[in-house]
Amino acid sequence: MTLLRPCAFLGAGLAFVLWSGTAGAGGLERDGYNIDLLFEPGFATEATATYVNPQRKLNNVRDTNPDNGIGSNGIGGGPANGVKPASDYWIPRIGFKAGFGENIDCLANYSQPWGVHSDPGPNWMGANDNVETKVNSHSYAATCSYKFQVGPGQLRFLGGLSYQELDGFQERLVAPVPTMTGSNLFGNGIGRLDMAANGTGWRIGTAYEIPEIALRASLVYNSEVKLDKVYGTLDLRQIPGFIRPDNPFLGKSTEVTSSAVMPQSLELRVQSGIAPDWLAFGSVKWVQWSKLQSILFCSEATLAAGPCTHKR
Repeated sequence: MTLLRPCAFLGAGLAFVLWSGTAGAGGLERDGYNIDLLFEPGFATEATATYVNPQRKLNNVRDTNPDNGIGSNGIGGGPANGVKPASDYWIPRIGFKAGFGENIDCLANYSQPWGVHSDPGPNWMGANDNVETKVNSHSYAATCSYKFQVGPGQLRFLGGLSYQELDGFQERLVAPVPTMTGSNLFGNGIGRLDMAANGTGWRIGTAYEIPEIALRASLVYNSEVKLDKVYGTLDLRQIPGFIRPDNPFLGKSTEVTSSAVMPQSLELRVQSGIAPDWLAFGSVKWVQWSKLQSILFCSEATLAAGPCTHKR
């Protein structure tokens, strides 16, 4: 599992940036979109929870930006090997499905399609990059379908809507702070960004089924979810202003805002019975992660002066 990497530019404009590369963005996907319950006959329910315990560790960690200090204490502190960046987590899913007559089926379900939790802590070589990052999601969806006989099986067309809520935070060592007798009298140098947003999306698809042999092929498109208003709070109260007197954000908490798009996707799933009590299945999925390369947060005052730009 890859992690969402935070960085900060402490100039007079930009406050914080959430960044994930094209490959790393996929680390945000957890349960994705699952509507398999829709294809069950009659009335059906589902309540599942999957536990994930990542075992990935980082070795040979190097601080690539010495301008804001190196390591956990600014002079190379903290381990560079054996760092476990990802925390364990649960993935719940709940669904209720009902059939209406012979042709119509509907599904209402709750899931957590996106999420990440990285908690390497403040004492490692990459503390300037990440102390803790967590993103949660909650998706409430309704999907209905209409099916009719075609040849030996049934052709189905489906569509639905979803409402998604996202929230999370990031903490990182913004700058090492001078200590007095080993205490954090002036602060611990850690900045925190909290964020929350919501948006709606839709899905459309088709499927062909031959129930007698458990054959099903489905193609489902899920739209992007536009988060037009991402609200956030940038807390830099643990970084005293005397470190950078020209920076108006240090030593205070600032309301920030942004916008983002959760990516659209297209998934083909195929399954078939191959012997009594045996089922073969597979899927191919495309997700437009290029739409979620970065989430740039700016203060309201900065937006009033003009659009935000990121300069490292």
